[in-house]
Amino acid sequence: MARSFYTIPLAPEPQSFGITLAGTEYRLRVRWFEAEEGGWHLDILSQDGASAILAGVPLTTGCNLLEQHAYLGLGGELWVDSSLPPTLENLGDGADLVFVVEEA
Repeated sequence: MARSFYTIPLAPEPQSFGITLAGTEYRLRVRWFEAEEGGWHLDILSQDGASAILAGVPLTTGCNLLEQHAYLGLGGELWVDSSLPPTLENLGDGADLVFVVEEA
C-alpha cells in the first residue's frame, strides 16, 4: 500500500476553516493557549462547526495525533512535521500539519 501525504495549510495565528479529509468535510479550529502547558491546540468539528468531534488536541511532534482516536474512523493519521515543537511564530512555516492516508 502507498501512503499519501497532504499538508494542511496553516498560518501562525488562530484560525478556523473547512477542509476535506479522507472524503469527509470537517471544520478545523487551531488556537494558541499562552500557558505553561499551552501552545497550539486543534479542534476537529462537524462541517457546520456545531459539533466537536475532537477538542483540545495539543499539536505535538513525534506522534500520530489521531492514534488514540482511531475509533472515530477519520480515515488517516495526523502528524506535526517538524523537529521542533510548533511555536507562536513557526506554525505552518517550519512546523506543518500533515494528514496521511493509506492508498490501495
